[in-house]
Amino acid sequence: MKHLYPGLIAAFLASLTPVTIYAASSGWGNGADDKAFESMLNSGFQDKGTVTIARLKQDATQAFCSDPVAAESKESETQRAAIEAENMATVKWPSDGNWLGDWKEGEKIAQSGKGLTWSDKGGEPNGGGCYGCHQISAQEIAYGTIGPSLLHYGKTHGTSGDVLRTTWAKIYNAKASKACSFMPRLGHMGIITEKQIQDVMALLLDSNSPVNK
Repeated sequence: MKHLYPGLIAAFLASLTPVTIYAASSGWGNGADDKAFESMLNSGFQDKGTVTIARLKQDATQAFCSDPVAAESKESETQRAAIEAENMATVKWPSDGNWLGDWKEGEKIAQSGKGLTWSDKGGEPNGGGCYGCHQISAQEIAYGTIGPSLLHYGKTHGTSGDVLRTTWAKIYNAKASKACSFMPRLGHMGIITEKQIQDVMALLLDSNSPVNK
């Protein structure tokens, strides 16, 4: 057994990334050495393809939600409400007045996780990756459970003006309704286009969509 330990130690050390080693040696965590760590990130990453180091820069909402206490504590309720109001103000409603597009295209967008990687070409549409977190259509057996099931969404919620606005805002900027939602701000961050949002809206709300069968 005594010969096993050096091998285990070597394997453990080999598994450590430069970031892990730096973090351990600097004591980084819970706000310690933030500036030094940020400097290391900025010097260690570079733009490649459609991915830029600008992604490392947090906006006020992301910075707030990176603190788990702020994200969940009762003491931060007022701050979270203010963040939700700020994010709601960013929502851009359908410019042509049409809430629903083509549910068949919406299904393609929900299925696709394409985009936002260094190997993607600029100008090509991204996917929404919706099935990564939600059950949507009963025909799809592979889906994530981080988010709630959206099966029968339109059948259950209807298509009133309030439902249309709430659903659109959730897709466009999820943090408008929950400050520290895990859901990406798909419209606000330019991940998907207005037309793509309309198509996903149709997937969820169109009575002909398999979601509502």
